[in-house]
Amino acid sequence: MREHQVDVAIIGSGTAGMSAYRAALAHSSRILAIEGGPYGTTCARVGCMPSKLLIAAAEAAHAATSAARFGIQWDTPPRIDGAAVMARVRSERDRFVGFVTEAVEHWATQHRLQGWARFIAPQTLEVAGHDGQMHRVQAQRIVIATGSEPHVEAAWSAALGDRLIRNDELFDWPTLPKAVLVLGTGVIALELAQALHRLGVRVRVLGRSQRVGPLTDPALQALSRQLFSEELSLQLDTPNPKLRREGDEVLLELQGQTERFDYALAAAGRRPRLHGLGLEHSGLPLQADGRLAYDRHTGQVGNSPVFIAGDANGERELLHEAADEGRIAGDNAGRWPDVRVRPRRAPLAVVFSDPQMVIAGHSHAELQSAGQAFLVGQVSFEDQGRSRVMGLNRGALHVYAEPGTGRLLGAEMLGPRAEHLGHLLAWSVQRGDTIQQMLDSPFYHPVIEEGLRTALRQLQRDLRMGPPPVERCLDCGPGA
Repeated sequence: MREHQVDVAIIGSGTAGMSAYRAALAHSSRILAIEGGPYGTTCARVGCMPSKLLIAAAEAAHAATSAARFGIQWDTPPRIDGAAVMARVRSERDRFVGFVTEAVEHWATQHRLQGWARFIAPQTLEVAGHDGQMHRVQAQRIVIATGSEPHVEAAWSAALGDRLIRNDELFDWPTLPKAVLVLGTGVIALELAQALHRLGVRVRVLGRSQRVGPLTDPALQALSRQLFSEELSLQLDTPNPKLRREGDEVLLELQGQTERFDYALAAAGRRPRLHGLGLEHSGLPLQADGRLAYDRHTGQVGNSPVFIAGDANGERELLHEAADEGRIAGDNAGRWPDVRVRPRRAPLAVVFSDPQMVIAGHSHAELQSAGQAFLVGQVSFEDQGRSRVMGLNRGALHVYAEPGTGRLLGAEMLGPRAEHLGHLLAWSVQRGDTIQQMLDSPFYHPVIEEGLRTALRQLQRDLRMGPPPVERCLDCGPGA
């Protein structure tokens, strides 16, 4: 047994763990970062970047096959080379992962330990090292940054074996399959299902409920169901699909029919990677669901010298949130017991589907749950000028404002280029902008942002605050 005495031990070296390491290093050089798996963040290896590479290929294919609406005709239909698509996904993915692993490998050797860590007592870890040795780590403070993993139903695994894959394995396909069954209707499921469909893969999507995507505004959720069902084969309200394996095929029995697929993709969400950590020996209070209660402004678990960051806390599984949380947790672990409260950014979440989805600031459901009074400004993109020009005129935007103050509280959007408009909305929420202040900002013409102006003008009228709008483009249609 090899002994280690450190000030700060960090379990996990993904986005949160890397940020925690850099922050803690400002206070102490007695740090040990422990990683059980390969180096490389979830984002770079199996998440954000490879999925966007696949989506980029799908967008190129969709643009080619949709060009006729602009009067552009192809003499022959475009051919999708599945092997070439996946080769680029893997090559670029490996390039991004290389940047991450290179950064970790520049850390001091004595600061790195590869192996699987578990608590054996409060502030004491046992690590089964990849070097074949067992290590005992006595740490004055600990940061848990173990990330998340796909949720997979045990019944699915038992029935399908290696024909059931997670998004973690999808990006290693040598070529595109002919047919894939997608289990889930959340962010990952929609992004990958639509991308595969547009790349010529036959796709069916099964959902447990009526929900399609993360939007919580009832009107926008209904619109999501409508728009995505127009392109994808959606089967909702199917919590217990009948699945079985026959040879190398997945068989789905549905409404008296049997459909065959090459793979089933488990995309029913992710969960914190906490099992195997021995939390029962940590002395930390556990919630009923096995998670750790913590302060999101300090990262601290209870009053203990243990901090948690990133997907492991199960709150917002997003890269920028993980980076912020890692920095907060690492800094406070490094300066313990001088724990400091840190402000958090306005929430921002993006789905890279088509149309894209965004939640900026507080969602409709969060406002209702908090008992917050709010008014809603709306715009449809069906007749919005720039959206129609580009042939992307699908979806809607709802913005939420506080009566009395006129302050923007949040927004939900399903529509074109939402990833960009979402940033503007989140920045306004974080600054505490009022609807009048937003309307006083410049709006160019013709741009999608003019749709936001339409929704803001409606809110301004309903709020009965500020001067009435006087300018109007008479030639741009009702959504300008």
